[in-house]
Amino acid sequence: MSLESLKVQIIKKAWEDPAFKSSLLSDPKQAIKAAFGIDVPSEIDLKVVEESSSQYYLVLPPNPADAGGGSATVNTVW
Repeated sequence: MSLESLKVQIIKKAWEDPAFKSSLLSDPKQAIKAAFGIDVPSEIDLKVVEESSSQYYLVLPPNPADAGGGSATVNTVW
């Protein structure tokens, strides 16, 4: 499963399941593990925020040139 596919599934579940959404906002790693069986590695700091009609977030991914890999594509989940 790709990271993008997982993101879509997480968002869809959060829209459909208020208890999951609440858990995702308070403890995202545990919520993802409980719902999808995926362990997010401890070295990854995962933050979940919710946009509103008047508040938006722009997320800048790491610059591939800084990572040394030269590729911005992530095809695997953690």
